[in-house]
Amino acid sequence: MPFSNLGLSVTLLKALADQKYTQPYPIQQQAIPAILGGKDILGIAQTGSGKTASFVLPILQQLLDGGSTKKRHIRILVLVPTRELAIQVNDVFKTFGGHLLQPVKTLAVYGGVSINSQKNNLDQVEILVATPGRLLELISDKAISLSAIKTLVLDEADKMLNLGFQDEMKQVISLLPKNRQNLLFSATLSEDLNSINRNVLRDPMVIKVEEEEKNLDLIKQFGYLISEEKKGPLLRYILKTQKIKQVLIFTSSVHRADAVALKLNQNGIDAFAIHSKKSQAGREEALHFFKAGKVKVLVATDLMARGIDIKYLPYVINYELPRSPKDYIHRIGRTGRAESPGEAISLVSPDEEHHFKIIQKKMGKRATMIDGNAINLKGF
Repeated sequence: MPFSNLGLSVTLLKALADQKYTQPYPIQQQAIPAILGGKDILGIAQTGSGKTASFVLPILQQLLDGGSTKKRHIRILVLVPTRELAIQVNDVFKTFGGHLLQPVKTLAVYGGVSINSQKNNLDQVEILVATPGRLLELISDKAISLSAIKTLVLDEADKMLNLGFQDEMKQVISLLPKNRQNLLFSATLSEDLNSINRNVLRDPMVIKVEEEEKNLDLIKQFGYLISEEKKGPLLRYILKTQKIKQVLIFTSSVHRADAVALKLNQNGIDAFAIHSKKSQAGREEALHFFKAGKVKVLVATDLMARGIDIKYLPYVINYELPRSPKDYIHRIGRTGRAESPGEAISLVSPDEEHHFKIIQKKMGKRATMIDGNAINLKGF
């Protein structure tokens, strides 16, 4: 089914063509017509499944009919868990909205930066992408009103719940007009999410897209059995001998992310670490250099990786294994996207070996296992 069958205007179809979008993803095929029809949506789909465009495009289409925005009265509110995701979603709105004859003003607001500059940019904003805490600060300062909201989007709702945003989301939702459209997107469907579903959505259309298996078929998986103290040398051996040009490395903690990046730089491998303890400017700089290919290694925690969306990322390395098989699938799903093959490498210590077997069993896929301890790591 082409985009031209989904009810989008000629202007947005041209924008899609300019951005080299050819065929809609499954979630876009289902969500776009339903959103245009005014339905509430509960969309369950992994990052990289095309869900951002599935709500951005119909929202822009709905705004094409016009209607002025009162000063500091926004019409579309998108709530996200992290600054990086706020910037990313806002960029998608700008990319497609920039093609409209009547410009639509969008803004991303989040903590960690000056609130005053965000206040100064709120005039005539129609689409606001926000983290809950900063949004409530702006409301408390009477810098913004939610009384004109027509559409509420909760993006990555599962992560918002894991981060403890329930109380803040309840405060925000209590300030919204009852007559509105609600769009909720999540990677998983949990009991907490069901609670929000019952309290926020009205007779929603449920869209569940299972794309993990398709992605996994494009990903070659390798596991290196290695002692904990040799993980660093083995990582450097892999990066240098396989001539990897771009790789996202996952660690389980902020401290380990910093330590891995530091050691790589000390050994002549350009690397940045990105995590919640970094300044906003530092995080944006790291993402910019990585996406531009100016630095080949980005070391990230699971949460910070939510804002990293690279279409043709060739490699993912698990320096440490995640706690759950779902998190593992989410990590390695950063590669093997857009129908391009990718490679996922896990460094597995003796303490992690049993856990890695469980991950593979739950996933239904087996990684090729290599004895890393047998590799000569002298000099690395």
